[in-house]
Amino acid sequence: MLKRKMIRKLLVSTTVLFTLFLLYLVPKDTISSLDNIPQKLEYVNKEIQKQEIYLLNNYNFLAKTEVVIDSKDIPQKVKELVEILIKDGSGENKIPSGFRSYIPSETKILSINFENNLLKINFSKDLLNTTIDLEERIIEGLVYTLTGIEEVENIILYVEGNVLTQLPQKKLVIPGTLNRSFGINKQYDLNTLKDITQVTTYYVSKYNEDYYYVPVTQYINDDREKIRIVVDNLTSTPIYNTNLMSFLNSNAKLLAVEQSDDVLDLTFNQYIFQNLEEQKILEEVIYTICLSVKDNYDVKEVVFHVNEEEVYKSVLKTIE
Repeated sequence: MLKRKMIRKLLVSTTVLFTLFLLYLVPKDTISSLDNIPQKLEYVNKEIQKQEIYLLNNYNFLAKTEVVIDSKDIPQKVKELVEILIKDGSGENKIPSGFRSYIPSETKILSINFENNLLKINFSKDLLNTTIDLEERIIEGLVYTLTGIEEVENIILYVEGNVLTQLPQKKLVIPGTLNRSFGINKQYDLNTLKDITQVTTYYVSKYNEDYYYVPVTQYINDDREKIRIVVDNLTSTPIYNTNLMSFLNSNAKLLAVEQSDDVLDLTFNQYIFQNLEEQKILEEVIYTICLSVKDNYDVKEVVFHVNEEEVYKSVLKTIE
């Protein structure tokens, strides 16, 4: 026992002497520089930035979803989003489950210019090297994705330096300057080519347990207020696509519509509520109505009323 204690003391003494010897050998400048080493790690809180994007779902509809992006500069943000839309592109790993890209894999972005809310983007000719079914979908997806960037209002698409004004396979003439009036997931139900109304309605769809939104642009002979058509669409089963859903109660009625300045006031009966006692409107109902308003009206707010009382107000800028 005594022997062990003596050995332990000897080891401690030797260690102390060896440490002092090392300190003597190390230059003083080095020792003083060690004092400047931070004692705590600093963590950079990098804010996650999400951006809406329109990708193809399992039913070949362009659907609204979100991806994480790194860029804040508009041209770089555009480039990053388009690379996600390109098949087998560098952004493919950012695509959520249940969705896929649709721009031909050989497509190159030749240039991007952004000024005064106008985006000009020049592609290689491979952009149009696709099937006749996807040709128009590509333009719709680009327009809706890129106008999802808050600062972008209009887009001019170029192919090899020339403004794209016609789709070569469909022979469809398209506007030189594009915005969401171009429509998306188009459906036609016309009796005459006169008095055509274009209205876009957002529906709910589902992948596994996740809900997302699908816009459908109809071309119909109906001269009613667009929001009335939207509400009628959402309170009835979609005629063409049973995979598109709505959570709006079939007994919900839009009683009055009033637009003043930048506000659209909508008065409903009590069936707008999920629960009559709690008087809450489902989030999916709010989003389908507000996203539809955003595409059909030039307003900034939507106000919901029941029995002449305001029950909910939505600022469209926050509806993404």
